[in-house]
Amino acid sequence: MATSNPNPPLGPRYGLSRTTLPTHTNQQPSGSSFPAPLPKPAQRLEAERLEKERTARATQAQMESALTSLSEEQREEISEAFHLFDLDKDQHIDYHELKVAMKALGFDLPKHEILGILNTHGVNAGARQKQQQGQQQRRLLSFASFQTLMAQRIQERNPEEEIQRAFDLFDEGGKGKITLQDLTRVARELGEGLSHEELVAMIEEFDMDGDNAISREEFLSICLG
Repeated sequence: MATSNPNPPLGPRYGLSRTTLPTHTNQQPSGSSFPAPLPKPAQRLEAERLEKERTARATQAQMESALTSLSEEQREEISEAFHLFDLDKDQHIDYHELKVAMKALGFDLPKHEILGILNTHGVNAGARQKQQQGQQQRRLLSFASFQTLMAQRIQERNPEEEIQRAFDLFDEGGKGKITLQDLTRVARELGEGLSHEELVAMIEEFDMDGDNAISREEFLSICLG
């Protein structure tokens, strides 16, 4: 009597009868709309380019946001500093003009940082004026770039450092205290019509140690409330 095989042939069902395995190639299917992959060095360069563009967009957005958040007085201060040192009034300043303009705003930067700003955000002077042969190319910073850069730095500035800078402007000669003479001088320079009695009252109000002057610590406590 014939008996059934409990283990039927597996070859046809599971593909075990195949004698060759399919091979894979890097060729794109005929009519495919997908572009061929870039070589690895080109992929790396493209990734770096995209990252630089993304970083530049983020930085620009951050600087523009800083500019809009400034007060009208701060924007005027930036504009005055730029135009005071833009001697030829061409809306661009060079290394030396940028250095003194930033110092006027309270940013006394070393040479390599000033050059870094010009290299990153400046334009070649050759596009605006003819350079002598062999002369090193000058870089210029536009008013728009100066405005956004200074706005960002002002926003990042420590309030206590600002107060210290203000104290130094009052404290002529670095005495470590603001005297009645200092107050009188600054009031005159700013065009404030304060009387002698009013200035004396200011000293008396904030002089905590009774030395007829305002120390750095007393000035900080006044400004920080």
